[in-house]
Parts: sequence; structure tokens; C-alpha cells
Amino acid sequence: MTDVKVIGGQLEQKEIDAYIAHVKDGHPGKVLKYLNIKLDGEFVDLEYEFLPQKFQRIRRITGYLVGDMSRWNDAKVAEEKDRVKHTV
Repeated sequence: MTDVKVIGGQLEQKEIDAYIAHVKDGHPGKVLKYLNIKLDGEFVDLEYEFLPQKFQRIRRITGYLVGDMSRWNDAKVAEEKDRVKHTV
């Protein structure tokens, strides 16, 4: 459930739902944490934040872009083990 605050006036639930949909449509796949709707006469300012998203680290290992080596066969794992690793 998104925390929604209307500041500086009142809106009908239908309008609030439209602003929520507007923000979500512009950021597909993200989960809205909060939405502040600030009213100033005919102007509306939307302030919002999304919940953090988990991400998978992608690395280049032996010429392949991978998140981890869990799906590699034994030969590819051995190739990664034998490669020269450089330090900074």
C-alpha cells in the first residue's frame, strides 16, 4: 500500500488514483513507497519515492557476462579457476 498525502487542499479518491497511476506508468516495474501531492492553485507538484530494487551483479568472467557460475559446466568452472587474476 502506497502512503499518499495531499497537501494544500483536497482531492477526490478518483483523482488521487489517477496521480498514482500516472507515476507508476512512467516507472514500470517499480513499487511506489510514497506519494505527496502538493496543490497550489491550479498547479500540482508530485513528490514520490520508490522502494529499493534488488539487483544482480553482472561480471565478465572468461569472456561471458554472468551473475554467478552456478549454471556453468565443469570445464567452464575449471577455465575460470585457472585464469590469471589481476589485482589493482
